[in-house]
Amino acid sequence: MHVLLIEDDRLVASGIVAGLRLLGVTVDHVDTAAKARAALGTSHFDVCVLDLGLPDEDGMAVLARWRAQGQSIPVLVLTARDALEHRVAGLRAGADDYLLKPFELDELVARLHALVRRASGRSSDLVEHGNLSFSASSAEVRLHGVRVELSRRELALLRALLQNPGRILSLEQLQASLYGFDTDVESNAVNVHIHHLRRKLGPTIVETVRGLGYRLGEAAAAAGEDPR
Repeated sequence: MHVLLIEDDRLVASGIVAGLRLLGVTVDHVDTAAKARAALGTSHFDVCVLDLGLPDEDGMAVLARWRAQGQSIPVLVLTARDALEHRVAGLRAGADDYLLKPFELDELVARLHALVRRASGRSSDLVEHGNLSFSASSAEVRLHGVRVELSRRELALLRALLQNPGRILSLEQLQASLYGFDTDVESNAVNVHIHHLRRKLGPTIVETVRGLGYRLGEAAAAAGEDPR
């Protein structure tokens, strides 16, 4: 899951970023509407957390403009405006969910997962792919029922592939899912994580499509199981 966080309060933003990254989520943080516009124009995000009290433009106006322009990214509005009319106005402007400050990180994480799950057409938090199961909220991965420990980057890579079954993802798209805005990344970094994921979940879990990129393959078969 690649999250765009638009929040001008540095303390709140740092807490959200740290908490989400511990769960293997890639987060890019900006603090103005202008920077958010630039981010959406250059990267793909699965969900957005939008604070309404931005320094350069009201978040409600930003949201309404996005929806008028056809921007369909799921948006969770994060704000201290607790009046009913504010919540109703936010939902009518195109928000998919609304969370009041102060809030618990666990609730924010659960709401983000729910938004991404609905956007991808899934009804359950648990993603099952052959012998592999992945809990989006707990970041728990199991192969043949046995838990597999993955690093934060490996989790982000697996999540990106599972969210796009059958779709070919370019190296650049995978890098954005794993590292976000971070440009200080080794050229072979994604390939290293692919290698580790194949070692832990089977050599066919990531399928290379020569000249185009990568897509989700099959998880390792159990001993004695027909791989076909």
